[in-house]
Amino acid sequence: MPHDTVHDAAMPALDLRYVRSQFPAFSEPALQDQAFFENAGGSYACAPVIDRLTRYYRTRKVQPYGAYAASQDAGAEMDEARERLAAMMGVPPETLSFGPSTTANTYVLAHAFGELLRPGDAIVVTDQDHEANTGPWRRLEARGIAVREWRQDPVTGHLDPAALANLMDGKVRLVCFPHCSNVVGEINPVAELCAMIRDAGAWSCVDGVSYAPHGLPDVGAMGADIYLFSAYKTYGPHQGLMAVRPELADTLPNQAHYFNADVPFKRFTPAGPDHAQIAACAGMADYLDGLYAAHFPGAPDPGPAGRAAAVHDLMRAHETALLQPFLDYVAGRNDLRLLGPDRAEARAPTVALAHVKPGADLARALAAHGIMAGGGSFYANRALGAQGIDPAHGVLRLSFVHYTTRGELDRLIAALDQVV
Repeated sequence: MPHDTVHDAAMPALDLRYVRSQFPAFSEPALQDQAFFENAGGSYACAPVIDRLTRYYRTRKVQPYGAYAASQDAGAEMDEARERLAAMMGVPPETLSFGPSTTANTYVLAHAFGELLRPGDAIVVTDQDHEANTGPWRRLEARGIAVREWRQDPVTGHLDPAALANLMDGKVRLVCFPHCSNVVGEINPVAELCAMIRDAGAWSCVDGVSYAPHGLPDVGAMGADIYLFSAYKTYGPHQGLMAVRPELADTLPNQAHYFNADVPFKRFTPAGPDHAQIAACAGMADYLDGLYAAHFPGAPDPGPAGRAAAVHDLMRAHETALLQPFLDYVAGRNDLRLLGPDRAEARAPTVALAHVKPGADLARALAAHGIMAGGGSFYANRALGAQGIDPAHGVLRLSFVHYTTRGELDRLIAALDQVV
């Protein structure tokens, strides 16, 4: 399979030979002659993550933060993961927490807000969200909290900031919305929205699960009070990460053991953490730093956030150039409905297509052609229903990331021509 390169002349070309060499999956015999287009459900793990996880289980699978060497090494590697990833995201390390999944982290946060808010207070959620982000917040209605819905355009799936402004008043305490939807794909203007929400006297909670795989965002610069994403979709282990602004973390009731209340990154971790997977998350930082070193040799070190920003732009340039021809292909068919924008720069490369055939049937048909894709509702039942699509019928979702090649996209198009 060719390892071609797509790039913007203003930055280095993404070296796909280097990139794919960092993912053992591409060397696995069982995965040969398969093109992976279900990255939105979970990306391949990079080699540094796998190596760190293996090393932890072999040499450091002890209680961390103890007096002996193996225990100290275990705790140090957990701290390394938190410190390095936080630095890349532009947030203080003590504000970054790990949990078993983003869904679980959201439930914990919703429980904390349920203790803080009072009947008569209001929160805003969207119908563009994955259920894991919107569902826990909607349950607060049972506690007397008013839940207001910021609704997407039923044709385009767009969330209009003006519509949010119309929902805001002195009763709204929290607004929860996605950086981008896992079926609509449009990238929402997070910094603009967070500023609007803060000016209205409310907090913001941003679900970054569908955006972070395309380059870690500068959470500090965006101004989100809470930002959540999943490591297993960003080339890491099955962990959820959440950054909570210190002022908000101090305001929310502690959800951990009472004696951990004064440790910010433990306040929202009610169960014991998965030591090995947290330590392995440092491999995500290894990978991003390796990408920077491979593509910007000899450049002055811009620091962790600067390196992450450069890699973010490198990933996005490759993905955007690769995505537009595919969107143009879809636009040329009258039997496929594209959800979300038809301009690659406005969206993530997570493409949901509605067709007369159920999404799951299309995914099964593509599998016979070596295309690994997904079909269904993807827990985005509200988002699909709002756009007139029966969640039971579902959509075909084709999602890729920076390690995808043009040859794989060509192969996908050829397969689609045969099955739709």
